[in-house]
Amino acid sequence: MFQDKELTDRIICCSYNVHNILGAGFLAKVYENALCLELREAGLNVVQQAPVQIKYKGQLVGDYFADLLVEEKVILELKAVDVLNSMHEIQLKNYLKGSRLELGLFINFGNSVEVKRKFHKNE
Repeated sequence: MFQDKELTDRIICCSYNVHNILGAGFLAKVYENALCLELREAGLNVVQQAPVQIKYKGQLVGDYFADLLVEEKVILELKAVDVLNSMHEIQLKNYLKGSRLELGLFINFGNSVEVKRKFHKNE
């Protein structure tokens, strides 16, 4: 997991760059598009609205589209809200669980950048 700290630190740095340029007040989609550009400029592989299939007992039960998927291992869930609530974080944790990925970042482009790392050990 420590090798992923460097990756998540790079993603967080790009998030701050986006917020420093755009500031607060845009819809999450604007930040998603800008962060996608910033991450690619940083040399990272990024897929926007990456499809993630959610399975239950081996059966497909739903599709989710990750805001951004970085290096095929980190799901980014982006918001642009004044106040975060616990459901935002639970949503990302469930996406990790359902996707079989283990690392996610919840990034809120509210008045300032707020980042939460989420881990889910898949077995």
